Amino acid sequence: MSAERIWQRFTPAERMARFVVFLVAGILLAWSFRTVEIIPEFLMDAPEQVADLFKRMWPVDYAYYERGVHAVLIETLHIATVGTIMTLGIAIPVGIMAASNVCRVPALNWLATFILVSSRSVNTLVWALLFVAVFGPGTLAGTVTIAVRSIGFVGKLFGEALEESAPGPIEALRAAGAPWISVFLKGYWPQVSPAFWGIALFRWDINVRESSVIGLVGAGGIGMALDEALNLFHWDRVALILVCIFAVVVIAEVFVTHIRKRII
Repeated sequence: MSAERIWQRFTPAERMARFVVFLVAGILLAWSFRTVEIIPEFLMDAPEQVADLFKRMWPVDYAYYERGVHAVLIETLHIATVGTIMTLGIAIPVGIMAASNVCRVPALNWLATFILVSSRSVNTLVWALLFVAVFGPGTLAGTVTIAVRSIGFVGKLFGEALEESAPGPIEALRAAGAPWISVFLKGYWPQVSPAFWGIALFRWDINVRESSVIGLVGAGGIGMALDEALNLFHWDRVALILVCIFAVVVIAEVFVTHIRKRII
């Protein structure tokens, strides 16, 4: 008579491997906590400090909006919009070069990939610091920052949309002897245009948020007003600026969602 078989979810080797993984993860977590030097006293005092900060922010100085916030808020929207338009002008050709089924030159594919990776790998604030050093503080540095940082996002998604295009219409146009530009406009573009406009709107929404922050390093927009209020400890003005940023971000999100539903 055969021995009764007992079902086990994991083999002994698998259980040992899981134990080693969890042990290593626990060791790395404990090491990370030691590295960041978390001070328990500060954690315990955090709720009191937050309550004190809110007390200093109240009441909000709404009277400061007209003379100190409105102009830089509009400037922030201009930075996001112009930066996004500049991005589209650069990201379209870079995305086309990155799509191996559209551009069949490996050297151009690698060059486009390098541009896209370079744009995405550097944080927005780092780009802003660089362009503030090049162009000086102000909106020009902020606009170029938004444009350069967005190329990687828009170009990569646009290139991937091109690579996922159905080959049937493209092959038919090529068999008919259509030139490259006709193949792109009649074969690729109708398939990727909904994705492209969705990407553009989504990136503009992101850029509205990022253009609110880059002013902290001198790249124009409402972030410069926020930095000034923080440095002067005008907490009621800080509260007003934060409320304005929150309102603009929410309105931009609603606007983009509505437009995407209507035209895409």
